[in-house]
Formats: sequence, structure tokens, C-alpha cells
Amino acid sequence: MTDLNTLLLHCRSGFEKECAAEITARCAEAGIYGYPQFEPSQAYVLFICYEANGALAAMRTLRFRSLVFARQWCACLSRLDDLPAHDRITPIAGHVAGLPQSSELMVEVADTTEGRELHGFARKFGSALAQSLRRDGLLLPRKQRAEWRLQLFVLDGRTCWLGVARIDNSSPWPMGILRLKFPQQAPSRSTLKLEEAWHYFIPVRRKDEFLSGGMTAVDLGAAPGGWTWQLVKQHMFVIAVDNGPMNADLMESGQVEHRREDAFTFAPPKPVDWMVCDIVDKPARVTELMLQWALNGWCRNAMFNLKLPMKQRFDEVERCLEYLQRELAAAGIGYRLDARQLYHDREEITCWLSLNQAG
Repeated sequence: MTDLNTLLLHCRSGFEKECAAEITARCAEAGIYGYPQFEPSQAYVLFICYEANGALAAMRTLRFRSLVFARQWCACLSRLDDLPAHDRITPIAGHVAGLPQSSELMVEVADTTEGRELHGFARKFGSALAQSLRRDGLLLPRKQRAEWRLQLFVLDGRTCWLGVARIDNSSPWPMGILRLKFPQQAPSRSTLKLEEAWHYFIPVRRKDEFLSGGMTAVDLGAAPGGWTWQLVKQHMFVIAVDNGPMNADLMESGQVEHRREDAFTFAPPKPVDWMVCDIVDKPARVTELMLQWALNGWCRNAMFNLKLPMKQRFDEVERCLEYLQRELAAAGIGYRLDARQLYHDREEITCWLSLNQAG
């Protein structure tokens, strides 16, 4: 098998440093050593493993969903340069033969202005490449199950990265981006952050368990109501906590009670199914607030954002999440905690804390 010692990780532009620090730390914890390479604002990071096929070992050992800053990843060959414009498929096909067998091809570009301009070319070329590989037996029939997915990351018309990703340990969406349409009735675009979080964190098979009509919720820092709108859409009854005004149409739903109170001192009259929080404050202070709700048993689930500082963002995330986990464990509270910088997040990450579950 061809040596796959390079991990390629997609991330939000401007967060390459955090993505690189995280994959370096997680790989070292698993006994996989190497070094990261990236350029500012290129929206992807390379991690070069010292050992042969180290990238494959990482994909088999690390849990992709445990990574906060990586949107997508794959184990790659060395970069393919100077592909002939008259026939790019033949040299790529020659490398595919040495990769783990796959039944599907995912073609990706960087989430940058330059990358988005390549979308049309990448889509058409990917379709032609898949047809050729399938015809030559280098890509399994569509209905045949395989452990791996073939991935092609296009840098320009003559340069690309070729690799594979485990289907059950990577994002199902190209570049790890779930495309959502902004609902015109929603009070603010922040509504997409909560919608994406539910799609990402909650398995489809368990949606009715976590999101069903008649549930109760609290939205801390709710105004003007972007996240409350999502809760109402799920037919929940919501206490919206904010000193600012709520959207008038949202209040007419009859499902929202507006409390003009400080979100950091508010206590619910009784426990609720969901607490959501998109407050702009220091991540350590928001983490302390989330811990208070968990220790007091005020909610079953919490979805919250941590707004990150300009510097030491990865370190701040590590401190906040480790503190929350340590305190919950010390209190004997069962929990599940997941975190991710979602596509609709900006200088923040989104966390899901589900209580009374195995971690």
C-alpha cells in the first residue's frame, strides 16, 4: 500500500493555528508524532506524521468527532503537482490503485474565496473522475459497502491532494460544511447556529428523544430571539431571558414567556428539558454558568457557545472543557460533552452538554 503519512484537516479560515495545535496534541496522546504545516487563512492544515502510514493510524485511533476545530479530514499521499491539463485523470488513477478500496469519491476545495471559485471545476472534474475510476474497477460499485471514502482536495486546475477517509469516522459533508437556508421568519441569522448544532450533535435516530413537542426550554441572552425561534419551531415552551426586546412576531406564538432578567442570576422555576445560551461574555464565565445549571439539576440538556479570545484560543477551549468535565465528575454527575466549531460559528465554538448519560 502507498504510504499515507499526511493528515489534511479542513478548518475555518483564521483558525489554522488552533486546528494545528489540537491535532498535534491529540496525535501525541495517541502515540502518533509529527509536525503541522499551514499558511494563515488558507482554511486547512497538514499534519505530517513521522511514521509510515501514520495518517491511517490516526484515522483508526482518533475519534474525529472529538476534534473541535477540524471540520473534515483525510489521510493523504504527497501532493500531486503539475497535472497535465489535457489529461488529469490518468496520473490520479495511477495513485488510486495503491489506496484502500473505496465505493465513493468526495471532491473538496478550501473554504476561502479562491477555493469557492473552484467549486464548478471541482464538481465537474470529480464527476468525470468517478466515472473513469468506476469503469476501470478502481472505485467499487455504488451499492457495495466500503470502510473508506476516496477524497480529492483541489487546490487549482493542476494541483491536488489525494487520500482516503473512514466513512464512519469523518464528516459526511464535503469540507465538513452543512449547508442550511436562512429562514426568513427568524429574528436573526444566529438561528442557523442552533439549527446546525442540532443537526451535528443529535443523531437522527434519537431526534424524537431530544427534540419533541411539549418540551420546556430556557434561552439565556435570548434577544431578539434567533435561538428561541428554533425552540418554538420544535413546539417547545420557552422562557426567554434577556433585558433586551424580543421579536414581536415570536412573542405572538403563545409559546414564549419573556423574563427581563440577568441571565447570570436567573434560576428557572422548575427544571427544563433544554437550556440554550449564546451570551457574549468571557468563555470562563459562561462555562461557570453552565456548571451551575448542571450542578443544580436545572436542565437535562444544554447547548451553548463559548466566545473565544483573540489569543490562546485553543488553550482557552482546553481549560474550559477540562474544568467542566472535572467538576461534573467530582460531583458524580453522568454526562456527555461534545464541542465543535460549526460552519455558522465565527469567533466561537458550540458545545452540547447532555446530563445523566455516559460520557
